Amino acid sequence: MPILQEGELDIISHSAEQTRRLGVRLGQLLQPGDVVCLSGDLGAGKTVFTSGIGIGWGSRVPVTSPTFNLVQQYTRDEDDVILYHMDCYRLGGAEDVESIGFDDLLDGSGPLIIEWPERIEDALPEDVLWVDIHVIEEGRRNFIFEATSKHYQKLIDSFREKAFGF
Repeated sequence: MPILQEGELDIISHSAEQTRRLGVRLGQLLQPGDVVCLSGDLGAGKTVFTSGIGIGWGSRVPVTSPTFNLVQQYTRDEDDVILYHMDCYRLGGAEDVESIGFDDLLDGSGPLIIEWPERIEDALPEDVLWVDIHVIEEGRRNFIFEATSKHYQKLIDSFREKAFGF
């Protein structure tokens, strides 16, 4: 019996740099309308992974934690698409996202990366790429990618190919 369910990918990162490189590979694949939910304890590597996503996506400036601003926007040179990075750590629940224009972020004009998505789970669309990040030990992280639709399964398959060549 397989440990993972269909639509899941399990990866161990051995360093912050490897975590960032995994993010780069995913960022190269993201399209407008994609929603990536990053769940994990404080210090698990969500922002490090997201900084890699920004690099791969082509952000003009480094991606940083939006904790105090809730949402950061990043542009790239090749088009007018905006990468949105949202941190829900300070939100009390799904009702809080209405005041920050969450529906506008979901309108499909750019990819949306959400840290601490479990805090607004009732407001999330059904169709997302869920990434659970767990600390194994200093420097080592376990990433479990879960697709909630065929679209995200294809994204995981492309990510696996880009990151590992198979």
